[in-house]
Parts: sequence; C-alpha cells; structure tokens
Amino acid sequence: MSGRPEMFEGVDEIWLDGEFVDFEDAQIHVLTHALHYGTGVFEGVRCYETEEGPAIFRWEEHLDRFYDSGRVYDIDIPFEKSELTEATEELIRREELDSCYIRPIAFYGYGPLGLNPGNSPVQVALAVWPWGAYLGDEALEEGVDVAVSSWRKYASSQIPTNAKTTGTYVNSVLASQEAKANGYAEAIVLNKEGNVAEGPGENIFLVRDGEIYTTGLAESILDGITRQTAIELAEDMGYVVHDDATISRGELYTADELFFTGTAAEVTPIRSVDDNQIGSGTKGPVTDDIQTAFFDLVESGDREEWFRYL
Repeated sequence: MSGRPEMFEGVDEIWLDGEFVDFEDAQIHVLTHALHYGTGVFEGVRCYETEEGPAIFRWEEHLDRFYDSGRVYDIDIPFEKSELTEATEELIRREELDSCYIRPIAFYGYGPLGLNPGNSPVQVALAVWPWGAYLGDEALEEGVDVAVSSWRKYASSQIPTNAKTTGTYVNSVLASQEAKANGYAEAIVLNKEGNVAEGPGENIFLVRDGEIYTTGLAESILDGITRQTAIELAEDMGYVVHDDATISRGELYTADELFFTGTAAEVTPIRSVDDNQIGSGTKGPVTDDIQTAFFDLVESGDREEWFRYL
C-alpha cells in the first residue's frame, strides 16, 4: 500500500469489532464520536521473543487496566477478556511475529454527535506490528537528552489520571512536540503544583545515594505496568525503592541517575535534563542493573506469571 508508514509495512490484518479484516479495510466513519471528542481508551503491550517462544508480557495487567479505563468513561467493552485474549494471540500468529507491539483500543463510534456519547456504539480494535526501541537502540546504552516541558500534566481532579484515555494524550503530544522542536529526544512534564509527574509516555525514576525514587500516584501519573515491573525487580535486587515520592524540578538536575520506564521506552537512561548533565552523562550503574534485569527477564521469560505464551 503506497503511503503506508514504514512501521506498518508487512502488516496484513487488523481485528475490528470481532472480525479479522484487511489492513486497508480497517476504517471508521468520519463522524466517529472519539474522533471529535477523544472518547476512547487504549493500551500498549509488548510480545517478546523469549527462550520459550513468543510471549505477551504482563497481558493480564494491561487487560485489567484497559477495562478499568473504560469504566471511568462508561465505555462498556462488548467483548469478554477471554475473547480479546484469543483474538490477540490469533492476530500475532496470523502476522507471523515472534515479537511485536500490541495496541488494543476501545472507543465510542459513529452515532449522535454531542458531548454526551449517548447511544453511540462502542467499537474495539486490536493491532500488532514490529516496533523496536521507542527512543532508539542507541538511547538504551547512551541515554537521552530531555527537557522539562512548559506544558503541565493535568490533575486527577480535572481528568482521571488512572485511565489511559485517547483524548488526554494531546497533553503528551504537545510536550513531545515541544521537546523535539527544541532538539531534545523527549520531555518531562510537571504537575500543576510544579513537581515532577512523568514523561509524555513514560514514568520517571531518580537515583540518589544508591536509593531509587519514583513519583507517586498522587503526582498525576499513570501507574505504568513497566513502572511496577521496575520497582519489583529493583526490590528483588535489594534496592530501597521509594515509590510514592514527590520530586521537585531541581532534584532532577542533581540526581545521580535518571531513567524512563514504559512499554514502548522499556528502560531508557536519561543523560541530561535542560542541558544539565546527569551523573556521568551516560547510563549509571543502578539504571544498568535494572535495565539488565528487565531485558534478561523478557528474553528468558523466567517469571511465568508475567508471560502469556503463544
């Protein structure tokens, strides 16, 4: 298909509303409610090629959050979790992928327009495609240069921060666009109080004196599943982890180490913030420990409870 983005080259099918359809036929109406008002919820999940074969990482946790996000917006997903699981596994098999990124999305479809979706139908789609390191392979070793965004993260009193909602990601888009326009790989977003929240699509961790700090749920963050994984791996290695921290902007500049976590970003070191070098200016030892443990885990599939094998 001419004009198809490179990342989707070779993708043949999408699962849409209970049916496998050709990639080009996976279309919705221009008057879809979610297109106008952002009324959709989604997830990002990875399938890894482990030593035991392809396996979806922490699928159940992602699926639970998907349905929980829907409940916040009265999006009643019209499929059982088991149906979405079977469809996802079958889609990966059809695409013959050993590793891939998985995107479930549910949204209010074509129906009466107006702020209240009313009787608009809920549509559901699943897509899979190959996707390497989100911020680049080099970033995993060398780290990334980031900038604190002028855009603030919305508060949970304004929009629920525990739901992964399509419309709210315009906040992340603005921060990411600003960072890239100014020559940075990514942004860091502060909350309305001026404390550190997260990245546009990542959680953030700070290392100081050998202890690990990550912003708490009250800081207007999404409770990332890779965040939870990093916390568990770090604690298993004996690190003290403060997972309910409040981090000021100034603390970023004086940190020994900083790193992002996320399904797309995985575990990515941060080497500078606002042109201030962090630590040695490359991946620090604590970050390296957690990153190594993470990639060892997803390559080996050692924790069976975190993997769903195809």
